[in-house]
Amino acid sequence: MASLSLRVLQQRNASLSLERKNIEKFQIISIGKAVNPTETPVKEKHVRNAIISTYQDKSGSIFWTFILRQPLQENQIVAWKFCHVLHKVLREGHPKVINDSQRYCSKLEDIGKLWQHLREGYGRLIQLYIRLLITKLDFHKRNPRIPGNLQVTAEELEAIGENDINIYFQMSVEMFDYMDDILNLQHAVFGSLDMSRSNSMTPCGQCRLAPLIPCIQDASQLYDYCVKILFKLHGALPADTLAGHRDRFSKQFQELKSFYNTIKHMQYFKHLITIPSLPENPPNFLIQAELRTYVTPIVVLPPEESLDSETVVDSLIDTSDTSSLPGDQLDSTRNGSISPDALAERDSLIDHLHQENGRQRQELHKLLTDHQHIVGELRNRVLDLESAVSAKGNEIVQEKQTNQEITKQKEDALIQIQEVKEKNRILEEKFQKLKDIYSKLREEHINLIRKKAEVHKQLGGVKIQQEQSERRAVEAEQRLQELIQGQATAEQEAQRVAQARAELDDVRKEFDAAKTQNLALVAKIDFIASEKAVVEGNLHDLLAQKEELDQKLINLESETERWRNQMKTDADTALFEIILSCIYESESILQHAMHMIDNPAITAVTCTPDYLRELINPTLDSLDDLDVQYSNYVSDVTKGKALIRSTTHASYMLALYLIHAKSTSNTATDIVLGDSLADECKQLGSQGLMMLTYIKEKSPMTREQIINVKNQSKKISTMSEQLGNAKGNVEVIGELVENELLSMDKAIEETAKRIQDMLDKSRAADSGIKLEVNGKILDSCTELMKCIRILVKKSSLLQKEIVDQGKGTASATEFYKRNHQWSEGLISAAKAIAMGANFLLEAADKVVAGSGKFEQLMVASQGIAASTAQLVVASRVKANRNSNNLTALSEASREVTQATASVVATAKSCSQLVEETEDLDISGLTLHQAKRLEMEAQPYDVIIINWMVTMTLSVSAM
Repeated sequence: MASLSLRVLQQRNASLSLERKNIEKFQIISIGKAVNPTETPVKEKHVRNAIISTYQDKSGSIFWTFILRQPLQENQIVAWKFCHVLHKVLREGHPKVINDSQRYCSKLEDIGKLWQHLREGYGRLIQLYIRLLITKLDFHKRNPRIPGNLQVTAEELEAIGENDINIYFQMSVEMFDYMDDILNLQHAVFGSLDMSRSNSMTPCGQCRLAPLIPCIQDASQLYDYCVKILFKLHGALPADTLAGHRDRFSKQFQELKSFYNTIKHMQYFKHLITIPSLPENPPNFLIQAELRTYVTPIVVLPPEESLDSETVVDSLIDTSDTSSLPGDQLDSTRNGSISPDALAERDSLIDHLHQENGRQRQELHKLLTDHQHIVGELRNRVLDLESAVSAKGNEIVQEKQTNQEITKQKEDALIQIQEVKEKNRILEEKFQKLKDIYSKLREEHINLIRKKAEVHKQLGGVKIQQEQSERRAVEAEQRLQELIQGQATAEQEAQRVAQARAELDDVRKEFDAAKTQNLALVAKIDFIASEKAVVEGNLHDLLAQKEELDQKLINLESETERWRNQMKTDADTALFEIILSCIYESESILQHAMHMIDNPAITAVTCTPDYLRELINPTLDSLDDLDVQYSNYVSDVTKGKALIRSTTHASYMLALYLIHAKSTSNTATDIVLGDSLADECKQLGSQGLMMLTYIKEKSPMTREQIINVKNQSKKISTMSEQLGNAKGNVEVIGELVENELLSMDKAIEETAKRIQDMLDKSRAADSGIKLEVNGKILDSCTELMKCIRILVKKSSLLQKEIVDQGKGTASATEFYKRNHQWSEGLISAAKAIAMGANFLLEAADKVVAGSGKFEQLMVASQGIAASTAQLVVASRVKANRNSNNLTALSEASREVTQATASVVATAKSCSQLVEETEDLDISGLTLHQAKRLEMEAQPYDVIIINWMVTMTLSVSAM
């Protein structure tokens, strides 16, 4: 019974080993087909096979084992397809693939650094894709609860955030970084497309565009989570704290919408993916109610062809052949002597697999049903949203009509104000006339009052005279009575009485005249009093009208002031909106310039440092003018028109300066200095965008930021002067050419002498196979150095001929200065040949001493041959095609090539000779070590069979 159990265990182990071998074979075939060097898109079935293998292996170890064997650092197409396949495997493969892949981040960084130096083709795209993959791995490392496909429910997102604002804040920043890498990659892909040769319907164009599909899936999920997280953050933190988050989200929203719109119009993607539609404007996170109207964007992929269930079963159970069954199992199968327990166990395993297959079918059917239900609900939701959009459109039209009516009412109000002003002017004129009349009447009234006072004064004098006359009359009557009574004295007083009567008659006449004059004066006073009453009545009416007009005038002035304030407010609002539009346009100008900097196509554009130096002063002047106009705008809002002009001009000058600075960096011979200048250009663009943001927000740090932008511009100008200084070394390039050529001749001659010395020493000290190997190696190296010396001499003759033909009356040094780029090529080739000679000498020395490898010698010979090829190409650039020296140089180049091939062939043959004649000494090994060495020398299949036979014999012995 124990023997039977052990036999079953052996059968299982053999089956697992065979299954493992089949998985590895299946994986290496799928990966090889997926990342082939043909410029066509990766086939989905090959990627799917790689993904299935990760589930069979339950890890990513086999995938990484075979993917790293591909020529990732030799072929750019293979590296580009590798990035696409790795992205798909990280998204859809086994969950442990992400953890296994995180150990290879340094390898990915090395691949990205290698390909970033390739200016043409896929170099820039591979670098950006590698950066995106590293960002994805880092994101999952910080958030291990988020799967590779980024699909989590709202409840799972709440659990990941742990209701902690700090976690949400950090997660949003990481998602923004993830989204930036996706958008940078798509910008570079579209920027590298040549629509005349590599559009979306050509294989080369589809090869570039195919990786954008998983990028679209990641971007849609990241956008959804960013919206939900930002609403949570705005519900818990002040709005000012999250201003940077809103600005960054708004920028990514516009770029993502442009990305989706570009994809929608490409024929290649129409049947591969359904792009979600984003709203016209980003969500307003300051209004929490908008979260209820937010619609999650859903990316829909067409359903893949379902695998046949029997094929799945066949992939799980190997029923192809019994020839691979080891040992006793094969014999028992042939003899028909399988035990009942083994048959029962096999039947139970088959039943279990059938049940598992049925369960998976039911789950698949359920998933398809749920998917169709969700699609139906989404379609209904889309119809509802379309109806809502149409309703919103009608409301917008109504709002426009209302706005037009309000504008018309404003115009009518302005006309009414003009009419009221005209009426007010007419009333003012009438009031002025009435005021003049009132003044005249008042003057006349005062004069009449004065005359009345004089008349009263005269009347008082007349009354006094009348009283005196009456008193005299009384006295005269008394005297008359005395005269009558005293008749005795009448005669004496007769004359006096007659005289008194005459005086009395005169007094009576004067009294009657005064009384008549008094009556006339009283009548005149009554007439004047009646006229005064009439004038006072008219004056009272005029005063009442004046008060009414004053009240109307006050109401009109208040109404006019209100309309004036409203119009001023509307004008200020319109001016501020125009300023914002101007700033947004300025930001788009700078963003376009920054996208142009990242565009691989601009690497072919160049600009001289002198021309860039001429642009720095206009740029700084535009920034100074922007500083002044912004200060004026802060103190007086009405001076915003000048700010609009200065902002647009400064943004244009900055964008122009950025593009020319990037073009200047392309001329740098020092790659590090050129990359540093390009990075400073990106820094200048970022600071310019920050400056515009501060202007838009009226931040107190605006002027300080303008100063930072000016300092950054000056820094770029200083670095461009360093480029100019580096180019100033052209003055000494003539002497460098001659010195380097002399150094190259000396290095070749010294190498030839050293090789000859080593050959002499080997002949004196060695014997047998070692002498034969060293002799062949050193002879082939000596022959190679002779050919190289002949080629160098021919090259020197050709260069002398070129200099004599091109220098004219100038010296050779002046000719090298004028053609400094060609001269630099000669210097580079000479240095490479000298270094290659030293490397060849070191490799030969190590091989002869027995401490080196023949492969090093091959590499050294091929390297020096490549350096001589560079010298030949540099010499051919300016040579006459009919030159005899050029013909001789070409013949010498072919001899160098043949000599190099001879060195390589000699090294290979010597390596085989050494391996064949070398005896393996196993006298000092133990039995276990000797057996292990024997097994390692055997093929893998033979080791497995021997192990099974050994185990079987051991069990039989027990």
